[in-house]
Amino acid sequence: MSAKPNPQQNHLLAALSPEVQGRLFPYLELVPLPLRAVLYESRHPMRHVYFPTDSIVSLQYVLENGATTAILVVGNEGLLGISLMMGGESTPSRSLVQSAGHAYRLPRQRVKEEFNRHGQLLMLMLRYTQALITQVSQTAVCNRHHSIDQQLCRWILLSMDRLSHNHLTMTQEFISHMLGVRRGGVTGAALELQRLGVISYARGLIKVIDRPKLETLSCECYEAVKKETDLLLHYLPQRQLITNTDAIRTATLRTR
Repeated sequence: MSAKPNPQQNHLLAALSPEVQGRLFPYLELVPLPLRAVLYESRHPMRHVYFPTDSIVSLQYVLENGATTAILVVGNEGLLGISLMMGGESTPSRSLVQSAGHAYRLPRQRVKEEFNRHGQLLMLMLRYTQALITQVSQTAVCNRHHSIDQQLCRWILLSMDRLSHNHLTMTQEFISHMLGVRRGGVTGAALELQRLGVISYARGLIKVIDRPKLETLSCECYEAVKKETDLLLHYLPQRQLITNTDAIRTATLRTR
């Protein structure tokens, strides 16, 4: 039997000081995230912020005709619900569970109260927002200029970075919705990666066999996203967080 998830498995929660954790952790609620569960629907009110531990959630943009494309993926490196801290109460995208697992969630009011202290959580959220912007921008470029094979490699690598194991349970139809391409294109790309000995794919289970080769076959978009995420988030020592937080607090006081 697998061990029960704990908040420290989420890198953002783990990066907070004991003082901030003491204010937030009593209000954390562990929730299961089954495959294809919807956490946020487009334009609907957002009541919680979610911190994944062993799950992956894709943010999808949904067109009027029902077509969807994943614009970013979130796992144990971050959170879902950044719009609440940026002044919004809803989001234009849909949050769909891509890999089942768990997450801890906080009521939006608790998160806002901590955010408005202009402390550590504020600093982390600003850095995390920059990492998300990079991922969204790079995804847009990748979808426009790179092959389906390269897009699939990028998507698998980003997903694996957010899991503690090397496999995903995913149908080709679901992958096609994630990438916004035809199912036949995903089938061809997956078969080619299998032929090259990079992955195995059977009955919806993707297993990475040769990660270095998978990285070689991917376009530069994966590396760009990973470098930015590592630079911004992996992961600030608490001493640096406190120093940067003091700088923000001092600047805020000077403007009053």
